[in-house]
Amino acid sequence: RKQATEYSTSSSDEEFESKPSLTHKAKRALRKRRKLEKETKQLIKQEELKRLHKAQAVQRQLEELEERQRALEIFGVELERELRGEADSGTKDENQLLHEWFELVMEKNKLMRYESELLIIAQELELEDHQSRLEQKLREKMATDDSLKDEMDLNEEDEI
Repeated sequence: RKQATEYSTSSSDEEFESKPSLTHKAKRALRKRRKLEKETKQLIKQEELKRLHKAQAVQRQLEELEERQRALEIFGVELERELRGEADSGTKDENQLLHEWFELVMEKNKLMRYESELLIIAQELELEDHQSRLEQKLREKMATDDSLKDEMDLNEEDEI
């Protein structure tokens, strides 16, 4: 009996010593959760910065595009006058003027397509930003215990 009692006591002591205390586990889990939250926030900020830089680049390209379109418009007006005979075309013949006119129209169409592409990229960036904000809002809502939420909070979480 003594041996059996000693054996059972020693084995239960070993089990107790081999398992870390619950508070230690809770602290470790809390630290791990905070670390993950911090890393997630950093990743979100990095993504926001990337989107911001891309949006700024798109905005610059749109402004440059607008300037090029204005310059083409001015050149087109002068070319049109020459074709109508309102301005002195100098040594240029009508075929050369028409060729320049068609090249101008092609360039203008090319710039308009490029502008459309840039506007689509800008819209994608806005949608990505909106999605990111919604995801962050959902994370915050889900971090709260369900027992503490009222029906309005649960409905809002479902809607997000």
